[in-house]
Amino acid sequence: MSQSPVTPYATSCCIVGGGPAGLMLGYLLARAGINVTVLEKHADFLRDFRGDTLHPSTLEIMHQLGLLDELLTLPHQRAETLQAEIAGRDITLADFTRLPTRCKFIAFMPQWEFLNFLAEKAAAFPEFTLIKSAQVHQLLYDRGQACGVLADTPEGPIRVRSQLVVGTDGRNSVVREQAAFSSRAFGSPRDVLWMKLDKKPGDPAWSMGHTGPKQNFIMIDRGEYWQCGYSIDKGSFEAIQQDGLERFLLHIAEVAPFQDDRLQDIQSWQQVQRRRNFPTKATQFLQIKMSQRRPKKRRAGGGSSLMTRVGNSRWLPRLFGRIIGLGFRRETPKHLGG
Repeated sequence: MSQSPVTPYATSCCIVGGGPAGLMLGYLLARAGINVTVLEKHADFLRDFRGDTLHPSTLEIMHQLGLLDELLTLPHQRAETLQAEIAGRDITLADFTRLPTRCKFIAFMPQWEFLNFLAEKAAAFPEFTLIKSAQVHQLLYDRGQACGVLADTPEGPIRVRSQLVVGTDGRNSVVREQAAFSSRAFGSPRDVLWMKLDKKPGDPAWSMGHTGPKQNFIMIDRGEYWQCGYSIDKGSFEAIQQDGLERFLLHIAEVAPFQDDRLQDIQSWQQVQRRRNFPTKATQFLQIKMSQRRPKKRRAGGGSSLMTRVGNSRWLPRLFGRIIGLGFRRETPKHLGG
């Protein structure tokens, strides 16, 4: 049996991974007149439980690029603060209302909407190419230097030659593995089990579109459905599974603002997913501290000492709002011509 011929491509920069980082870089390079090709392994961006937050720093960059007004016409919800219930007490974890940005809020928008938007804007530049359903499996080398990639597509294998290869393909990066780069893991002591519930008449109307954690339960308004999450101790998922789905859902029913029968929509563990948020080192560290629990030597009122301080402080929520909203170093796109 003859093998399919390899289709050749040539570009200045090959970006592996069509997530927010890959598409934003592709857009910026194409806007600057640099030929760029983005390879995305999936056929589209429509997948549940991807990241959903556009922070004030991201929204500020979109404003600087002249894209903000059009972006905010897409379905989204806004949160000027992040709230939580700690030991039966509602507190403000982060306050974004005093940020020196045009948007003083986090926008909750399905990531596929944001990615489709970026891809559409990037496609307006002739220097930009997006190839979907392209699974990269090998780096190409010339005299010891990476010079492209090999990928499989439904139409057959492709070879992309480039001066620069950028890996934005996530925590299980093929590019990182192929290049023999090492990585560091900053594990959170908490995991989140995600589930999807259809909206029904009489459901609570969250003004922010996002609430939680409230007794470890999180709700995100996705328009036609609720994306719900439940925070658990890291490594405890297997034990929860062994106890059975019914017992888990009964526990969820105790903390969720729904009638018990609503959770009957969930028929299997396959409808529960896990993911992590805020991947940067500094923000991860902050979240680890904010979500950490100390079952031993616990305060009488419950909750971590950090959360207790946040609940009793006027300035800590503003500080956390600045760190979460803007990060530890603000970035500004250069050479915004075109």
